[in-house]
Amino acid sequence: MTTPTVAGRGPAPPQIHPTAIVDPGAELADGVRVGPYAIIGHNVKIGAGTVIGPHAYIEKDTRIGRECFISKGAVLGTDPQDLKYEGEETLLIVGDGTTIREFATLNRGTRASGSTEVGSGCLLMAYSHISHDSRIGDHVIIANAVNMGGHVVIENWATIGGVTAIHQFVRIGAYAFVGGGSRVPKDVAPFTRAAGNPLKLYGLNTVGLERRGFSDEVRMELKRAYRQLFNSSMNMSQAIAELRAQGRLIEEVERMVSFIEGSERGVSI
Repeated sequence: MTTPTVAGRGPAPPQIHPTAIVDPGAELADGVRVGPYAIIGHNVKIGAGTVIGPHAYIEKDTRIGRECFISKGAVLGTDPQDLKYEGEETLLIVGDGTTIREFATLNRGTRASGSTEVGSGCLLMAYSHISHDSRIGDHVIIANAVNMGGHVVIENWATIGGVTAIHQFVRIGAYAFVGGGSRVPKDVAPFTRAAGNPLKLYGLNTVGLERRGFSDEVRMELKRAYRQLFNSSMNMSQAIAELRAQGRLIEEVERMVSFIEGSERGVSI
């Protein structure tokens, strides 16, 4: 067994199972535990207290935060599945406190952005795939067997149901909920709920907003904006202009409107 660089000399040094393989160019902070037959490659840096399960494979050029849990058979930091990739050095970055379950796969980025990034406090369930150059925010839940094309953006606190396919370059807004078994070819606005194939909006993510502590007043303003944007006789540009003409928007409504204005693929309706 090779000996990794130890980033700290505190009271709880890394614990590496005798069958694990750790590249000398890897850095493991105090309290890291590496399970049987796990493989950790060159230029991998793992934060304090993170647990790497048996048979996990972290290929190279990966940054994993503190107190993460990487389950059995998960594969992190492998080359992007992109024909334009030519071997350039890129990263996979995972934030603190994120759980990655069995057989999930997370690819590094390409030169287009230089990295694939997953935020803190996320749950990536079994067999999910995080594609090259994607940006996953904090506290995102991605259920079993979710797959995505490259350059996907999923904002904070969004939830994606199992066996969902997300098209490349799609954005899913903060606090949105996408039901399982869906196909997502267009952006999904923040705070909304969508499902199906073809994908269809089903109003605000009311349960999620209540669970996250949004006030009655904010939920009412979002509901009013949603009706004008998605359920009125106006087209989207007219609805946005009408909303802005009514005066200063609350932060959450402004976030929804700005998201729609910035959409390049169009938003789901």
